[in-house]
Amino acid sequence: MSELKNYLHEQYYFRLRLGVAALMVMALFSVLAARFFYLQLNQHEHFQTLAENNRISLTPIVPNRGLILDKNGVILAHNFFVYTLEITPSKVQNLEATINEISQFIEINALDRKRFNKLKQESRNFESVPIRTHLNETEAAKFAVNHYRFPGVEIKSRLFRHYPHGKLGAHMIGYIGRINDKDISNLEKSGDISNYKGSDHIGKSGLEQFYEPYLHGTTGFQQVEIDAGGHAVRVLSSTPPTPGDNLILSADTKLQEIAETAFGERRGALVAINPKTGEVLSFVSQPTFDPNLFVDGIDTDNWKLLNESLDKPLINRPLRGVYPPGSTFKPFVALAGLEAGKRAPPFAIQDPGFFMLSGSSHRYRDWKPTGHGIVDMQKAITISCDTFFYGLALELGIDKLAAFVRHFGFGQRSDLDIQGETVGLLPTPEWKMRRFKQPWYQGETVIVGIGQGYTLVTPFQLAQATATLANNGIAMKPHLVAKIENSLTGKSEVITPVVQDKIALNPINIDIVKRGMIDVTLPGGTAASVGTNAGYTIAAKTGTAQVVGIKQNAKYNASALDERHRDHALFIAYAPAEDPTIALAVIVENGGHGGSAAGPIARKIMDYYLLGKLPATESEKVKSPLPANATEPTTAEEDLHD
Repeated sequence: MSELKNYLHEQYYFRLRLGVAALMVMALFSVLAARFFYLQLNQHEHFQTLAENNRISLTPIVPNRGLILDKNGVILAHNFFVYTLEITPSKVQNLEATINEISQFIEINALDRKRFNKLKQESRNFESVPIRTHLNETEAAKFAVNHYRFPGVEIKSRLFRHYPHGKLGAHMIGYIGRINDKDISNLEKSGDISNYKGSDHIGKSGLEQFYEPYLHGTTGFQQVEIDAGGHAVRVLSSTPPTPGDNLILSADTKLQEIAETAFGERRGALVAINPKTGEVLSFVSQPTFDPNLFVDGIDTDNWKLLNESLDKPLINRPLRGVYPPGSTFKPFVALAGLEAGKRAPPFAIQDPGFFMLSGSSHRYRDWKPTGHGIVDMQKAITISCDTFFYGLALELGIDKLAAFVRHFGFGQRSDLDIQGETVGLLPTPEWKMRRFKQPWYQGETVIVGIGQGYTLVTPFQLAQATATLANNGIAMKPHLVAKIENSLTGKSEVITPVVQDKIALNPINIDIVKRGMIDVTLPGGTAASVGTNAGYTIAAKTGTAQVVGIKQNAKYNASALDERHRDHALFIAYAPAEDPTIALAVIVENGGHGGSAAGPIARKIMDYYLLGKLPATESEKVKSPLPANATEPTTAEEDLHD
């Protein structure tokens, strides 16, 4: 017997289920309607902005970097556009295979690969890294045809920095390099990070680094409408970039070339300053390097060659090289003695060829073993009498001596417009106690009197001190940039001379020192050959600084020493002596004696600057570090604890 169905019961539950489903559908539609209402009305502006951002791309426009020119308008650093082939590592599956495939129709050599790998390590994974720069139009066209095969690889047009004179003035001009994490951190701290959107390079050294805020300019932006495929449709608005300012230097390219050429293969430094204005006329560090190597990212081989060279071409010797000043320190010791009243005409000594401390048997030798006879202050400077300055330094005392010469810039930074300057070392008893936990001895004061011992100076400090002496105790703030030119308006901001320090000097005292320095370049002086037929009056002082000590009573023999252990040659001068417009310091590392190695270099600089005279032949370059008939041996530095 078949079971009868209860149609009324089934119909009831069917309608119940249908009602519940309808209620659920209505509830869901209510939620959707509410969400739609919320998005359309309450969030309208927010999503309109997002949509607009998807439609509009904000593209930075990198400004042209300012130029660097010498005083005569010769370009030392400029820009040009080049095609670069760049890879974004995060968008490439097989990097090595991609590079190999590209190299089939665009040359990519081993040097390109090394540089690419180095830059890739220094860059973020999402940043594009150049694999080839300076593509010609044919190479660019070849890649454009094959572009579809290489996702993550593209051709860009980039602005590149170029230094047309290569190595000339490299330590002065500096160079730019790719922005790294440290640079980004510094830009974030200074609040300038937004101005570097799209920029790849920043100043790394020299003037390029110091004047980065002026040279970089202001980044511009374009609002570009893009389609769904990410292609540009049209430019909606544009804010043009402001190019960087141009730097006009006080240096002369020809003078710089003469100075660097005069060193030949020698290591050393030269700084020339206008004592009246503080303008730096020449800034030489030898050996030097080509800054163009760093712009595109220096390759491993060249970096190793520069970084591991015994000649240290990357060291900025005028600012970071430290040397004993030797006898070039004596004019400042002399002036200290005169100003302190320890020496005054007609005071003179009988020089036996050595100096002895009271109660000591140790002899501090003069460079002339037989002595110089009767010596007064002026003659002591002219003939560089060690014995005279031994006694003077001892009577002054180290504290008074250090306090006085500090006014000339020793033991402190010059505030030059290049970063990285070292302070050198002007020793005091307090310094020695901190450094060595030892007391100061009288013998150490004696040695400081002739520029030996712990005393260390930079070539720039020596040049600045000479300029201050030439300017009668008025120290002008040194600067390499003479003018900053607005690249849009052409208007220039002239760097006004600033008095950095003013030393109250007795005119009689400074005249004694100056006359002694003039006599240095006259017959009988230690640099008579430098002043021969000059056509203008030169005031100078020679110096020789020990690299290694020699035993008491032992004779200095340069030929028996390794070349790098021979004495340094130093020379300071200013001219014309009556009204100085140039003051300079020269050091030739391991060159022997100031008058014969460093003096001729200074003479060439002064001849060109004052007379426009060019060196006669290349054969005039400094070749011999030590002539056979050298007449100015150094003083041994030992047994100081007397």
